[in-house]
Amino acid sequence: MPVGRDPGEGCPVQPLLFSIVVFGSIVNEGYLNSPSEGKEFCIYNRNPNACSYGVAVGVLAFLTCLLYLALDVYFPQISSVKDRKKAVLSDIGVSAFWAFLWFVGFCYLANQWQVSKPKDNPLNEGTDAARAAIAFSFFSIFTWDYTDPSQDSSMPYAPYAEPSAGPDPAGVGGTYQQPASAFDPEPQGYQSQGY
Repeated sequence: MPVGRDPGEGCPVQPLLFSIVVFGSIVNEGYLNSPSEGKEFCIYNRNPNACSYGVAVGVLAFLTCLLYLALDVYFPQISSVKDRKKAVLSDIGVSAFWAFLWFVGFCYLANQWQVSKPKDNPLNEGTDAARAAIAFSFFSIFTWDYTDPSQDSSMPYAPYAEPSAGPDPAGVGGTYQQPASAFDPEPQGYQSQGY
């Protein structure tokens, strides 16, 4: 998906890293074992759906970023205007979709964390990881913004700019001038003859 779009420009590095933080935090420390129970439970209010949602959104966002990084590497070789338009429109749609999913994930995880009971986790195990997943879900909402890959400054050819009708402030010559011909040895116009 700007916020500093890197070579891929379609998906910046931030959503890629943030998705790793979210699903890594939940997978690593989002499940607890209770001495009185023989099975694991989710740190978010013992709701397995909260942990599953965070992991699923994180993993799928990571894979989507990889897909759009590959598309952006391939983008300069797309010659069809229609195909380029489809790629750009899909980037816009996917970015909006993932921003929405991260917003839902942030709200869901924050709500489940808020209603968690202290007796379920008396030693506060995994609380930093749970808070990190919530925080990075929030940050991920804003990293899935859109930038047109055709405006990438690292592209090999500069975009076409219309020549200006006014004076040329940069002095680069915005108008066409006919080059002096190599076949005309004499300058044009009035010339004095020396007898």
